[in-house]
Amino acid sequence: MSHKFTRALCRRPGLDLAAGITTSGLGAPDFILACEQFDRYVALLDECGLDVTVLEALEGFPDAHFVEDTAVVTPDVAVITHPGAPARQGEQHTIAKAMAAHRTLAKIESPGTLDGGDILMIGTHFLIGVSDRTNDEGARQLGAILESHGNTWQAVPVAAGLHFKSSVNLVGPDTLLVTEVFAGRRELADFEQIIVPPEEEYAANTLLINGRLIMPTGYPETRSRLGDTGMPIIELDTSEFRRMDGGLTCLSLRF
Repeated sequence: MSHKFTRALCRRPGLDLAAGITTSGLGAPDFILACEQFDRYVALLDECGLDVTVLEALEGFPDAHFVEDTAVVTPDVAVITHPGAPARQGEQHTIAKAMAAHRTLAKIESPGTLDGGDILMIGTHFLIGVSDRTNDEGARQLGAILESHGNTWQAVPVAAGLHFKSSVNLVGPDTLLVTEVFAGRRELADFEQIIVPPEEEYAANTLLINGRLIMPTGYPETRSRLGDTGMPIIELDTSEFRRMDGGLTCLSLRF
């Protein structure tokens, strides 16, 4: 089942936004437009009933506004990650300070690597994507922490896409929005699935918050298929974050 969120943590994009890691080939982001999109995103979180804390940009870490990768936050614990990209190692320390006021902390230790974008929380069950950013040791460490708090977990190999949640996201109590690559995976067999058309794969990164679906704008077939959930759907332009391999889930920690 989906979790009721009351808070969110975000971080503003920095002036060095375009220096971040990307494989998109879509060109450099427009900083002013990115900030406008970020402000609208924060406003939407507020409209969904979340108390949003916005941290200032982190100098020297151009990807730091993708805060989801720095922690996995459950009702019981905030697990501070060890990001898989060396250039991003260090972002997590400021997030640990911010999260300490809200949760008991645990952390992933080297040689484990783990990005929050690979972790999907479904009630007390967690799917942990093993990707270029999250290795087997990072998944094992997170799994052990989750088990110590009464949760279950399963590792899911990620053969395509930057993160697991680039391709798979929760859009209902027992319903996943998935790309075709993941539609037949045995690890997801217990869930209802809505399949994203191949030409709209970016829309798989849709965010469920308190009974509302926030999806990227410009993906009409995916929006039509999501209509079967019966939930309100809000579209948000994330064009400048897509240029940096980012999306809707990446821009916040919800808890």
